[in-house]
Amino acid sequence: MTTNGNDSTTTPETATTVEYAPEHTPRLAWAELAPDVFKAMIRLDAAARKGLDPTLLELVKIRASQINRCALCVDMHSKDALAAGERVERIIQLSAWEESEHFYTEKELAALALTEAVTVLTDGFVPDAVYEKAAKQFEEAELAQLIAAITVINAWNRFGVTCRLVPGHYEVGQYK
Repeated sequence: MTTNGNDSTTTPETATTVEYAPEHTPRLAWAELAPDVFKAMIRLDAAARKGLDPTLLELVKIRASQINRCALCVDMHSKDALAAGERVERIIQLSAWEESEHFYTEKELAALALTEAVTVLTDGFVPDAVYEKAAKQFEEAELAQLIAAITVINAWNRFGVTCRLVPGHYEVGQYK
C-alpha cells in the first residue's frame, strides 16, 4: 500500500485509489509560541509517569484522550501503547471498557474508572466509590502518581483540542 500525501491511498491488490478528506491546519503552533510552557509540560509529564506501569499509563492516556476528543493524543498514545507491548484488542475496546471488562485487570479497571471520573467531573467531584476502588488497587504513592498522570493528560488534551493539533504524524518516543 502506498500513501500519496495525506489525501489518498493506492492498494496494489486492487489498483484503486481511495481519496481521503484533506488534513486540517492547526489553529496555533502553541508549543513553538510558548516553548517554556511546552518544556514544563514535558517535565511534568515525566514526573507524573514515575512509578506507573507503562502500559497502564498509556491505556489511561488513550481513554482520557478519547473522552476529550483529542485526536492527536489518541494517535500518539495508541502508538506508544503498541510500542510498549499493548495488544491491539485492548486498545480498540477502551471506548467501551465497561462492556469489555474481561479484557482488563481489576487494577486497570479501577484506573479507567478513575480516569473517567477525573476527566468528566460532571458532578463536580470524583465519586467516593470510584476513588475507593482505585485506593484498594493502588498503594498511596502510586495512586498519587496516577492522579497526577490523569491530570497531566487532561491538560495535554486541552492544548490539543483548542489548537486543533493534527494526528497522524507522531513517531514513538518523539517527545520523551
